[in-house]
Amino acid sequence: MIIDAAVYRDGQRLPCKDLSDEADALRDTPGGFIWIGLKDPTTEEFANVSGALGLHPLAVEDAVKGNQRSKLEVYESSLFVVLKPLRYVEETSQVETGEVMLFVGEHFVVTVRRGEAGPLSDVRRRLESNTGHLAQGPAAVLYAVMDAVVDGYTGIDAEIGQDLEQVEESIFAGEIEVEAHAAPESPSQRRQAADDARRIYLLKREVLEFRRAVQPLVEPAKRLAERDVPHVPASSRPFFRDIADHVLRVVDHVESYDRLLGDILSAHLTRISVQQNDDMRRISAWVAIAAMPTMIAGIYGMNFEHMPELHWRLGYPMALAFMAAVCLTLYRQFKRSGWL
Repeated sequence: MIIDAAVYRDGQRLPCKDLSDEADALRDTPGGFIWIGLKDPTTEEFANVSGALGLHPLAVEDAVKGNQRSKLEVYESSLFVVLKPLRYVEETSQVETGEVMLFVGEHFVVTVRRGEAGPLSDVRRRLESNTGHLAQGPAAVLYAVMDAVVDGYTGIDAEIGQDLEQVEESIFAGEIEVEAHAAPESPSQRRQAADDARRIYLLKREVLEFRRAVQPLVEPAKRLAERDVPHVPASSRPFFRDIADHVLRVVDHVESYDRLLGDILSAHLTRISVQQNDDMRRISAWVAIAAMPTMIAGIYGMNFEHMPELHWRLGYPMALAFMAAVCLTLYRQFKRSGWL
């Protein structure tokens, strides 16, 4: 559906009456353009807009279907730009992905939003309060929307960095605590280790979602900053260069987060494997201790007729004492070697 539609002349907002008539009138009006905002439009809802503005059918099809990568495509009468805004959900520490698509022509801008991430009402409000920027035409709208999306990336970058520090602290602090006490892990510590593994996996998924949104935007941002692009004046390149710098910085952070999460996960799994080996050694030591009295009892339990110890008055206490001595010796040896 259409969220907002307005005509802008010299940075001033005017009401948009009939879309076709306004589009025809603006073709001979320098510095004037239409800005139409749509949210989750259907094919029928988009038909009037695309027909009045002459949008390319392939771009319209992408805008209606959604689920596109961040990209910049040049058509005969317009640019088609796809952005992936992100929203950080504080309650669940998860990242939600939205979609914003822009058709930018000489005298029009059409913004299409999908999902709850990346609302554009604040962008329009800020631009309308600065008529000097808005008077620059559709390129000013493209820059403002891209800048808002990339600013959102910067905020999520900081949030994920904090989550990563918390996970890192939780995992390595627990490992230091276990090593300091030199004791087996308690059930609560085992549950904490399982929770840490789950948090690492979820955070790695968030970083992957973040990378899918940001990485494809590098090439469109560079193209707008360095090359001639229709409907984007050369005077706008420094602004898009600033956006490209921010995108590259976020991409570098995302890649470092991904590598660090991989290292943390490997360290965590190694710690669990070492703990399992310690458990197996501990079990093996107790089995060895229990095997010795079992073997001695089995020998004297054979009840052969000619076994002198069976008729000796001190045979029973001596057998018990021997069992206890062997078990104690094994226990001390295993304890000294670190198996117990």
